[in-house]
Amino acid sequence: MYERRVVRGNTYALHILPWTGEPDPLELQRRREAHRKALARKRAKEQLRTRTPDPLEGRRHVDVQTELYLEELADRIIEVDVECQTDAFLDRPATPLFIPAKTGRDMATQIWEGDLFDFDIEVRPMLEVLVGKTIEQALLEVMEEEELANMRAHQNAYLELRCAELAEVQRLEEQERRHREEKERRRQQQMQILKLEKETSERIAARAFAQRYLSDLIPSIFGSLRTSGYFFDPVERDTETGFLPFAMENVEESIEKKVLGRILADNLIRDVTQLRLDSFEQKVLLIPREPVVVPPPEPDVEPKSSGEALVVESAVEEEVLTQPVQPESSDQAEAPGQTEPSEQAEASGQPESAGEVEIAVGTDPPEQLDVPDSSKAEAETEIKDPEPQ
Repeated sequence: MYERRVVRGNTYALHILPWTGEPDPLELQRRREAHRKALARKRAKEQLRTRTPDPLEGRRHVDVQTELYLEELADRIIEVDVECQTDAFLDRPATPLFIPAKTGRDMATQIWEGDLFDFDIEVRPMLEVLVGKTIEQALLEVMEEEELANMRAHQNAYLELRCAELAEVQRLEEQERRHREEKERRRQQQMQILKLEKETSERIAARAFAQRYLSDLIPSIFGSLRTSGYFFDPVERDTETGFLPFAMENVEESIEKKVLGRILADNLIRDVTQLRLDSFEQKVLLIPREPVVVPPPEPDVEPKSSGEALVVESAVEEEVLTQPVQPESSDQAEAPGQTEPSEQAEASGQPESAGEVEIAVGTDPPEQLDVPDSSKAEAETEIKDPEPQ
């Protein structure tokens, strides 16, 4: 890393940095003005340069090459694979054996048999050396074997002693471990005993406190519970919850049926009375038909709801004879046995009432309408209640 403030090389030739003071403000302003004028001139030249006119609507400018030689442009660079193969290397020849150059002059000599040494005499010291060396080597090997045997015996004795010491150490460690475990177990047992004694004392104290505290609380609680109805007689509770609601429901149903029968009977009586009154005022003759009696339903038919009751309506259809009452004339003879109602009433000595109906003389009196009695209506509409389970 280069730092020009750090001087390198000979310290006698120091690089003295020139002192630069504050730049002149007038010089800076003059430089800024010159730079601004240069930019303005460059911008004016760009504006005065002839430009290509804007394209027509629906068209656009396309960049084209104006060089003398056109260059093919493609989105993807054209790549061509070219292969080349060099010649095979020749095998390196074997390096020839180096034979030094011959120097000096050739000389010759003659050695006769027995000139150099006598084998029988010269071989004796060599044999003594070989035999002595062999014996010495054998003795060394025997001594080495004995030494190795002694070392092996000493090693075996040491290993036996070491194994015995290790066994003794393991025995002592195991004994210490058993003592430590026994100590820990005794300590845990003592802690459990103390804990049980503490819990027992706390339980005894809590029991005594609870007995002393609940001695007056339990009777008051049982009394309040008995007053609130938590302790009850099973027979009484069964009677209140099972029998009384069933009996009250049946009684209410029978009362509703009786009231309904009475209302129907009152309505029928009122309708018949009103009908007779209207017929008497209009002076028309009513011929009642036989009432249609609807048989009561089977006892196994259950009502649709508790508030409903089967109502048997007797449809009474009456035909009103719109025969005007003709006044009596002298030329029309009265039919034998026919008299006016007024005369009949005068003959009987009973005045006409608003509830009487005109009846022709000599005809059978009209049948009386069956007005359902309240007791009969109740008997007819009453449904056999299901047996309680």
